[in-house]
Order: sequence, then structure tokens, then C-alpha cells
Amino acid sequence: MKNEFAQVKEEDLVYFKSIVTAENCFTEQARLTEYDHDYTEDLHFIPHVVLIPEMVEHISGIVKYCNLKNFPVTVRGAGTGLSGGALPIFGGVLISMEKFNSIINIDLDNAQATIEPGVITQVFQDAVAAKGLFYPPDPASKGSCFIGGNLAENSGGPKAVKYGVTKDFVLNLEVVLADGSVIWTGANVIKNATGLNVTQLMVGSEGTLGIITKAVFRLLPLPKIDILMLVPFKKAIQACQAVSAIFQARIIPSGLEFMEKDALLFAKKYIDGIEIEIDETDEAHLLIELDGNDERVLVEEAELIYELLGQFECGEILFADSQVQKDKLWKLRRSLGEAVKVNSIYKEEDTVVKRAELPNLLVGVKEIGERYGFKSVCYGHAGDGNLHVNILKGEMTDAEWDGNQLKKGIREIFKLCKKLGGTISGEHGIGLVQKEYMDVVFSKREIELQKSVKQAFDPNGILNPGKIWA
Repeated sequence: MKNEFAQVKEEDLVYFKSIVTAENCFTEQARLTEYDHDYTEDLHFIPHVVLIPEMVEHISGIVKYCNLKNFPVTVRGAGTGLSGGALPIFGGVLISMEKFNSIINIDLDNAQATIEPGVITQVFQDAVAAKGLFYPPDPASKGSCFIGGNLAENSGGPKAVKYGVTKDFVLNLEVVLADGSVIWTGANVIKNATGLNVTQLMVGSEGTLGIITKAVFRLLPLPKIDILMLVPFKKAIQACQAVSAIFQARIIPSGLEFMEKDALLFAKKYIDGIEIEIDETDEAHLLIELDGNDERVLVEEAELIYELLGQFECGEILFADSQVQKDKLWKLRRSLGEAVKVNSIYKEEDTVVKRAELPNLLVGVKEIGERYGFKSVCYGHAGDGNLHVNILKGEMTDAEWDGNQLKKGIREIFKLCKKLGGTISGEHGIGLVQKEYMDVVFSKREIELQKSVKQAFDPNGILNPGKIWA
């Protein structure tokens, strides 16, 4: 796929302004720098122009023109991504979806909702919860990330262990293709065996196949009750082993999160409002949530978990006794990424294996770090085997940090994931920073097949170029 693009000229800006108005088309350096980065490491790429459309017709016109003129197009949501998926690495045209922020309809009769991709995830969750409905996917950045980004990366979050990830709730998508045409990918029904599943192909494609402008989600009844407990473990490997023990007891938590001690200590040090006492002799904690509508059943499950944890070397288990305390515990978990980032320059690898292999993954990551000279801090969604491995720069020199030695270590981690039956990304996507490792999990033929799908949707390669495969 070619990466030689034309440069945006003054006459092109005149055309863009005729579509989105001059107010929503800008090239001033100060404004462009607001859109030149996301949460991925410390990477910055300046677009030539930022456009802020308000209607699908605007996007259609922009993309059709860019396809004819050979301009690269990058679509951006809230900029909370962790794999560089929204970085305009070839400059060109950046389309911000910030004004596509309407909840169009909440259909109570069919438990569905139609929304635009610029809606903040938590805003959507709160809106449906007010009507007794439930949208489970809840990434750590749910208070700021856009639904469109969740769709692009197939986001998950803590509740994925029980309810699934973003793709499991998508029924239908309105999409602008590279030639400017507008399609719907499916139907607003639960069952659909009509042709290829283009809807699911779009979810997780990171803006490389088309631009999502509307989404129809299925919803669930809102659970009325939840129980939350924080469990300290003297040994981190035992915390990982306890995960399988809970499932072997036929209990499916609505959240099962692993947190290493250093991550918790970073949170206490750098994040305001973290008041949890941490015993530094505990190597790790599990945050376990149960939800449902029958309090008796949930209490029985909590008691069973308490009993089975007796086989491990645990400290005192904290049961949250109020909504305020529950909120504090979830704030602790959701703040870990921010705390690690404040503490040190870092690279976050989004590893995932079968949950029973989590102990082997954790041990392997630490051993690889020792061999390659880096320290890691780990946390993540233990219930579905999704471990976020944060590699800290710490006292490493710039040469060590940017050199091939560290990349070799990361490759070893990904090879371990593959060996354990897993893969190199669970919910953050591939984007820019992981694309060089795609050969770890895919053969040459498998990568060629994926590239041929990209070619079919975007023959000129203008949509989010340089991501995933290129």
C-alpha cells in the first residue's frame, strides 16, 4: 500500500471551508498541536489541516475529495488511545468527530440505542441507566473517551469478563467509505445471517476501512445490586492463580482486576483522592465485583469466594460497605494508567492469554525484564487474561530505551503470549506502535489476507494510513 500522498494546498482549504465553514477548518499551529497526539507514549504528528464536520454529508464530501486528491485522512475521537491509532503520521487531513455527539434514540421497546461516535462512553452509559438499561463496556477512560474510539479499537474494560467487549453489543453501523459513499453494515436486529458480517469487520478496524458516523447498540437490563471486594495477596502469582479458582467454582464476576503493588503505590503518590491503605508486603491485589438482581445469590457467591481464597496467602479482605467506598476502589483501579504515566516514561503492552495461563504470563514477563534490563509494572483485566504490561524507562538511557534491545524484549513478551495461546492486543489495538510485531501472531499469508481486505475497502490507501499492517 503506497504512502506517497499529495500536499494540501490553499485551494483545497477553500473547498474544505465550503463544506464545514471556516470556523471548523483550521491550519494554525497552535490549534493543530491540540490534535497531534493521543495517550500513546510521547508521540506527536502534526496534521496539515483539522476539519470538524457536523453531518454525515460533510464527512462524505471530505473523504470523496481526499480520495480524488490523494490526501491521507485520519479520524480522531477523544484522543485517549494507547496504540497511536489516531495519530496523523503522514500529516494530511485530520477529521475530528467531536461534534458527532448526539444520542439519537433510546428504544425502550427493543432495548436498543442509536448514537453518534462522538458521545462520551460514560454519558451514554448514564443515559441508558436512567431508563433502567445497561451498556457494559467500560474502558478506564470511559469518562472522557468517545464511543467511536471504542468501536475503532473494540474496547473492553473490567466488565468484559462477564458481558463481553464492544463488538458484542453492536448491531448496525452507518459508515462512510473511502470513495465517499455511505452504507449501513447490517440491520437493527439481534439475529442476522444475511451475507458477510461487515458490522463486525468494521469494529476493531481502527478507521482503516471506513469512518463510522452512527452506531446501533443492543442493551441489557440494568443490574440492581453489586458487591465489591479488595483482596490483598502476599504473592502476585497467587493472585493470578486465584482467578482460575474463582471460575472453577462456577462463579462469573462482573469485574476481576489484577493490580501489582507498585501500580497501587504510584496511584497513592500521584493521584488525588486515593485513600486506600496499602501493605507493602502484599505483592498484588485483586478487585472482585459481583452483580445481579438477587442479593441472596450474590452474598452466597461472595461467601464462596471468601472461602476459596483461604487456600492462598491473603491479607485482610475489604468488602466495600457503601457506594462511596465502591467508587473509591474503582477510582483506584481506573487511575493506574495515569499514575504510571506520571511516574515515568513508559510503554504499555496490552497482552492477553487464556486466564489459566495468567500466572505463567506474569512470571515470564518478569523474567524477560530481568534478561533485557527493564522493570515492568502490571495490572489489568485478570478475569479475561488481559494483562497490561507497563515497561518503565526509569534509569534507562535514551539509547537503551530507543534501541533494539528493548524491542527484542517486547518481542519476547509477545512470543510468550503466542506460546500461551494468546495474542498481542486485547483491547488497545495495533495502531502505529504494535504493527512491527504483527508477524509474531500472523503468518505472511494471514497478513496478506488482511491487507487485501483493506485494499478492497480503500484501494488508494487514504484511510488512516501507516497503521496495523503498513
